Amino acid sequence: MNLTHLDENNKPKMVDVSDKEDTTRIAVASGIIEVTPAAYHAVVNNMAKKGPVLQTAVIAAIQGAKQTSTLIPMCHPLMLSSIKTDIEELPELPGFKLTLRVKLKGQTGVEMEALTGVSVGLLTIYDMLKAIDKGMVIRNVQLEEKSGGKNGDFRRE
Repeated sequence: MNLTHLDENNKPKMVDVSDKEDTTRIAVASGIIEVTPAAYHAVVNNMAKKGPVLQTAVIAAIQGAKQTSTLIPMCHPLMLSSIKTDIEELPELPGFKLTLRVKLKGQTGVEMEALTGVSVGLLTIYDMLKAIDKGMVIRNVQLEEKSGGKNGDFRRE
């Protein structure tokens, strides 16, 4: 199997997508952060000292998706057309599940943007709650689905 980010001399390269056609590409990623009951209570009751945790995480997730190419070396800078977020409260954990849907019409996929956005959003929750809970666990950051492009569609079962 050939790795597309290596040239014929085994040196890293950014993939040339200039000959690819523009298609609509969508990626959905999600992740979970487990917190203590005290931290969960602080978030859902808007009592966190650093401010509105979930609203800030949404903004951070959007910003993270937009900044992916500055963080991941081989990612192309992309003109994203849509970023949608959802944060689900998980009282039984306790914790939160963040889901991000990223869309564009372009020559390369948006999986990395969705995954980066989720990661940054969850890290923001950690940052805002670390005074209450340093033992938080971020887990299951994963691609849920993607569509568009020559490799076809993917949906996690």
